[in-house]
Amino acid sequence: MHESLARIRTGAISLAAIFLTAVCAYHFLADYPWIEAVWLVVITISTVGFGEHSEGNSTVQLITIALILLGVSAAAYAIGGFIQLALAGEIQKAMGRKKMTREISRLRNHVVICGFGRLGQDLAERLEHRDQHFVIIDSDSEVMHQTEELARWFVTGDATDDEVLEESNLQYAKAIVTALPSDADNVFITLTARALNPDIQIIAKAERDSSCRKLRQAGADKIVMPHRVGAQQMERMISRPSTADLVELFAETSHLDMEFDEFQISGDCELVGKSLAESNVKQEFNLLVVGIKNESGDFRFNPVSSMRISARDTVLVMGDVAEIKRFKTMHA
Repeated sequence: MHESLARIRTGAISLAAIFLTAVCAYHFLADYPWIEAVWLVVITISTVGFGEHSEGNSTVQLITIALILLGVSAAAYAIGGFIQLALAGEIQKAMGRKKMTREISRLRNHVVICGFGRLGQDLAERLEHRDQHFVIIDSDSEVMHQTEELARWFVTGDATDDEVLEESNLQYAKAIVTALPSDADNVFITLTARALNPDIQIIAKAERDSSCRKLRQAGADKIVMPHRVGAQQMERMISRPSTADLVELFAETSHLDMEFDEFQISGDCELVGKSLAESNVKQEFNLLVVGIKNESGDFRFNPVSSMRISARDTVLVMGDVAEIKRFKTMHA
């Protein structure tokens, strides 16, 4: 942009200097009146001509030749700056789009979010807090551009279109969230996503109870009904206010010192075969083991200290963020 403005400024100054010089040359060297001198300069630079047949003397011809070469060149240079300025934004967008497409194609184990409404934006903020890569799909390009700082990767288009989903590199994503306003669209996206990636986790939003069954049949793993979640939270605030405060404490990203977290035990982890007491989770890291889910999906809440840890167990812990990170670094 700065280069284009400098080009316009240089061309305009050059054109003005050539215009004044040519007018003075016609007046003083060729004895044209001021009005006629200005007239000749204008029709020459504009290349209109109006049937001019060069009936003047050699001085007039030389002045006119110089004016054509210099004046038209300066005008073309300035106009080129305007064109460059007009096209710079489009070219820059195209180059940015190409770069983003290339980056998306390299993503692995990312999350695809279909719909960038309130739910999609809140989810994106939380994923960003977790350093989880995600791709946004939304048909409204203006909304996307307004939130470019939050959404690093996005695809503009209809999420119900197979090609748009493929552009988000869905084949290598670990999860997709369908958060469109229409339940019918969410069902269609669920069907398409399951066909493109049979192993992907699909989390779908539903507004009506009747849509839950259809989403399950389409292949959704989890279904979220925002109004029901909101009602549960309100009921908890009324009947169990202390419990509600605790849940809110761990749900809010502003409370960065405490959180729930989970991690899977690998086959070569040194904790395999040890009991919870022997793992020193409480003594060394001051973490509370909330539950353990085994490979088959069975969940054991508040496990006893003698319970032994197996490979591919998922351990749910609660405690200080820094200690959780240190524990996961050592054992996850």
